[in-house]
Amino acid sequence: MDKNPDQKRAVQYLYPPVDPFDQRMLRVGQGHQIYVEQCGNPQGLPVVVLHGGPGGGCSPAMRRYFDPEHYRIILFDQRGCGRSRPHASVEENTTWRLVEDIELIRETLEIDRWCVFGGSWGATLALVYAQSHPAQVRNLILRGVFLMTKAELDWFYGGGAGRFWPETWARFVAPIPEEERDDLIAAYHRRLFSGDFAVETKYGRSWSAWENALASIHSSGASGESPGDYARAFARLENHYFMNAGFLERDGQILDQMERIAHIPGVIVQGRYDMICPPVSAWSLAQRWPAAELKLIRNAGHALSEPGISAELVRVMDRIAEEVA
Repeated sequence: MDKNPDQKRAVQYLYPPVDPFDQRMLRVGQGHQIYVEQCGNPQGLPVVVLHGGPGGGCSPAMRRYFDPEHYRIILFDQRGCGRSRPHASVEENTTWRLVEDIELIRETLEIDRWCVFGGSWGATLALVYAQSHPAQVRNLILRGVFLMTKAELDWFYGGGAGRFWPETWARFVAPIPEEERDDLIAAYHRRLFSGDFAVETKYGRSWSAWENALASIHSSGASGESPGDYARAFARLENHYFMNAGFLERDGQILDQMERIAHIPGVIVQGRYDMICPPVSAWSLAQRWPAAELKLIRNAGHALSEPGISAELVRVMDRIAEEVA
């Protein structure tokens, strides 16, 4: 018997990879250059893809959710990660700088309005961007909602998720002395920004392994070791944003400002068993957003690659393309 029937159903919805027709390094100021690519149909419906992390970077697999005949697909690596430079830099790297970068990309590519597609931290950034520039957003498509609240950070770094994965949690906290474990984000911060490359890489791998181990519903709790350069950049950027509460003005800001975008059509695709970003955030968001649909996916965790989540996202993007045609 097929152990994962959703896998076969998902495959039929995934489009083959599409080579970019435009790749560039865009100077965004403050010493940063970001990698930007376009693929699909140059005359198609524009969609910008916001990757997770912060610090995850974009990948060719992220192009697969859009029919290349109908979409003009824009992907980019946010400041400090992927192919953007300087690598792993947190200087002038804030949520508001990223919002400015997204607007500069839109203006540079001469796009009037676009769809905004983001998951996890990408969903956070999509919401903040939309609340800052609602006139430029045609549709919002979010996955694995994260609202950058204290409650969410406490869940994942304060032991909540660790109650479900005690052996994996034990590996995460083990490198930190007991007297510092009351604030693991701060404890890791001291090591990720120690100035010792080897120490930063070691703790970057530990930080990244905790999140990676819980991404999929099919996880055993183990996580392969990420390449040191990637793990260090990912961990430094993510930790930097979490230490600063996402650079938001107050806890709960995104939900408090939903009236700004209540009219924008949206879809929220959420794994029912998401251990990293529990479904309560997606549900709370949907309660404040009359124009949004909430789709809870059974037998799915957090990862974009979860078969049920992938299939639903492609169905959503196909439907939006049909509505525009």
